[in-house]
Parts: sequence; structure tokens; C-alpha cells
Amino acid sequence: MTEAVGRIWAIALNTFREAVRIRVLYGILVVVIGLNLLTLVLGQMATLEEARVTRDVGLAGISLFGSLTAIFLGVFLLYTEVQRRTIHGIVSKPIERWEFVIGKYVGMGLVLSVLVGVFTIAMLLMLVWQDIGVSIAVVKAIVLAWFEVLVVAAIAIFFSSFSTPFLSGIFALALWVIGRVTPDIERATLMSSQFIKNVAGIALRIVPDLHLFSVSGRVVENQPTSVHGEFVSWGYVGLASLHALGWIAGLLAFAALLFHRRDFV
Repeated sequence: MTEAVGRIWAIALNTFREAVRIRVLYGILVVVIGLNLLTLVLGQMATLEEARVTRDVGLAGISLFGSLTAIFLGVFLLYTEVQRRTIHGIVSKPIERWEFVIGKYVGMGLVLSVLVGVFTIAMLLMLVWQDIGVSIAVVKAIVLAWFEVLVVAAIAIFFSSFSTPFLSGIFALALWVIGRVTPDIERATLMSSQFIKNVAGIALRIVPDLHLFSVSGRVVENQPTSVHGEFVSWGYVGLASLHALGWIAGLLAFAALLFHRRDFV
């Protein structure tokens, strides 16, 4: 078991080094930092709403750009090994394919965690610059957004394990969008036929509930929730985190199984 962990960690570090050389990531960093700087202007335009604008834009940047980056990395980092045929040398070594998949995901997780950390620092600096306190609600929202990004990365890895980058990107993006609006889909099907309700119910059960990680402005446990006021408890954050870990484990297990069945000859 120790040897397997060592191999997974070696793949993860190699994936991390490979990812940090991708110039697109630095472009995303510039965009997110620019968005946080833009909150200074938007806050001045919205009288007495500097805190609200800074929090909303900062958290939206973490969720949106973090998830899009997760899809990008998940789609291309695994496929490039196949495209460059380096996968032939890897699978010929004493390493299991599931170790390779897990290692790739762990490396992606490291990169995405660093990005989320940079996004968070940029937002917190804007809050401090505007003499706005950092509330516990913001900290909870950041933790939830981080887990959302990790789940999206697992979704991308899952599709990349058996499909092309284009289709994997489309499928992962579609699941991310659907996962964010599952409550709205449920409400939209209330007045539909029983057949549509059944189909929608089955579809929603196989889609990760990403709306659980973006609760500001929604009603949770019959209570309005906002990052600017009453927010969810740490208990909710813990349960949502366990939900995320369950999805990650399941998606990686299926990804490893599908990747094991692929023929690279």
C-alpha cells in the first residue's frame, strides 16, 4: 500500500509541474485578479454596496473560473498522455492504471487548490482594502466553492477517461450547469406529466448536486440564506463536504474502471 501511495504521489507531482507550465492558467489568474480590482469601481458605483459587490464578485470568480479551470485541466491532462503516446511507457511500468488516474486527479487537485487560494487572497485583499471585515460566512462560502471545484475536476476526469477532449468538455460543462440548477429543474417539472417527472428524477439522481455548494441567495432548510447575512452552519458545510467526497470517490472509481478497459495499442 505504501508503494502505491508513493507512485500516486509521484504522478501527482509530475501532473502539478506539467499543469503549472500551461500558460492559460496564468491568463485565468489575471482575469480573476482583474475582476477583484473591478469591484473597487463597481462598489463606488453602487452606493453603500461595496461589501456586497466585493463578496459576490469574489465568490463568483472562485466558483466560475475554478470550475472552468477544473474542466480544462481534467479534459486535457489525461488525454495528452494518450495523444503524446507517453501512456505506453507509463502502462508498461509496474504501475496500475487506477494509480495513474488517482495520481492525475491528486495533481489536478493541488493545482486547483493553489488557484482557489490565490483567488481567495485576491478577494480578501479587496475586502481589507475597503475596510470590510472578513465574516465567517465568507469563509464557509469559500470552503464550499473549493469542494465544488474538486467535484467538477472529478467529473472532467471521468469523461476524459473514455472520451475525446471536445466531448469530455461538453459533457462536463453540461453536468456542471445542470448540477447548479437542479432545484430549478425540479420546480419546473412539478406541473409536467408523470413521464417527464420520472425522467427528470432519474437524471437528477445521476448528476452531482453542485447547488449544495452555492447556497447564497437560496432557501436552505426553509430559511433564506445569504453570505451577506444569515448563512449555513458549519454542520451544513461538513455534510456538503462529505457529499462532495462521496461523488469524487465514485467518479474516480468509474474513471479508473473505464481507463483500465481502454486499449492503447
